[in-house]
This record gives sequence, structure tokens and C-alpha cells, in this order.
Amino acid sequence: MKPQTPKTEFWTGILHGSHNSLPAKITATRDDTRPEPYAWRCTCGESRSFPTNDDVFDTAWQHTHPRPLDGLRQRAARQRRTRHTR
Repeated sequence: MKPQTPKTEFWTGILHGSHNSLPAKITATRDDTRPEPYAWRCTCGESRSFPTNDDVFDTAWQHTHPRPLDGLRQRAARQRRTRHTR
């Protein structure tokens, strides 16, 4: 069963993608009772909110479709972590 959203929260879109080679799904919502009504939540647990609708989909897209440079940064961070654990 799907989790129910509050009656004041409306879905504005869903994005599918991946990060760290794992599938991810982002749900964009609008809730006029919040100070920053536009927000997105990812299945990985990360979320962001915005005062206007302008940056919601751009940042959500970047989160699920990292640029090649972002991939290099992630790999470098993983290598640094594995070196410290040895």
C-alpha cells in the first residue's frame, strides 16, 4: 500500500533515475501550508524544499542523473574511504 500524503500536500511530479549505481525515485510535491511550499524527496532519504517552483525539477534531475564529474568525485570519495579502513 502506498504511503498517504497529507491532504494539504499535492504531487507535482515523479522522476526516476539512479545515483551510486542504485535506482532512485524522486517525488516532487507542493504544500501551501509550509514556509517553502515546493519540495522533493528521494527514496535514498534526501530531500530539499524551495520557496518557488523554479529549481525543484532542475535539482531533482541533477540528484538522479549525476554529471560525469559527479561520478568521478563519488568514485574518488569511495577510494579514499576504503584506503582509510585498511
